[in-house]
Amino acid sequence: EVQLQASGGGLVQAGGSLRLSCAASGFNFDEYAIGWFRQAPGKKRERVSCTETEDGSTHYVDSIKGRFTALRDNSRNTAYLQMNNLQPDDTAKYYCAAERGWCSSSESMYNFWGRGTLVTVSS
Repeated sequence: EVQLQASGGGLVQAGGSLRLSCAASGFNFDEYAIGWFRQAPGKKRERVSCTETEDGSTHYVDSIKGRFTALRDNSRNTAYLQMNNLQPDDTAKYYCAAERGWCSSSESMYNFWGRGTLVTVSS
């Protein structure tokens, strides 16, 4: 069974930090790029980051550059998103997704999606 389980969300005050985890199983994790997406109510889903499989390079959306760090541990089939200096605009449900091959900007190219974890940042 393919599983992609995001966890680590919660309620945090502005300026705080959270570390999200994405545990994968049921597929060859090291063959897939891992993207983090978020969606706030009334807004379209956006890609926060994507980490390549081959070289570990990560792409970030401009709004979080310098605050978020994405990484992966292929030996554990787990990806992480370290979120620092969180702001209310970061409030959203965060999803991890897996795409076979290199990172794509198109959501339709991602093969597997987790159910997401909610991050709420209060002011």
